[in-house]
Amino acid sequence: MGCIRKGGTRPIREVLEQAERPTEHGALVMDTAGYDISSVTSMVAGGCQLVIFTTGRGAPTGNAIAPVMKVTANERTYQHMEDNMDYDLSPIVRGEQTAAEMGAAMLDEIVAICNGKLTKAEAYGFSDIAVDHVCRFV
Repeated sequence: MGCIRKGGTRPIREVLEQAERPTEHGALVMDTAGYDISSVTSMVAGGCQLVIFTTGRGAPTGNAIAPVMKVTANERTYQHMEDNMDYDLSPIVRGEQTAAEMGAAMLDEIVAICNGKLTKAEAYGFSDIAVDHVCRFV
């Protein structure tokens, strides 16, 4: 349910197969494996140039081709995994900042990463790649 909530409320513009390149702009869904590393690999194979990976429990994953920015709004996760998390959105949950304020600040961080700032995964050398081999048809 967490991944559905994180998707927001905008209408879905396109549903993609694993590693398929999008043809639409806006909210897109890609049918990837549930395994973190495999899903990131599929998104990058589809053309994603920066993965903004939302996590509640913390997933210290990276990618060999595109930067992976790890974001959480779980204060406990951020405190316990600060060395692996790139951005803490828990001030929204605590009512200290609005989603608009945090979104604007996070956009600045995204731009910095796109301009060469290393993510935590890149700094640690995490360069995971996995391809889902599960047969999806009978």
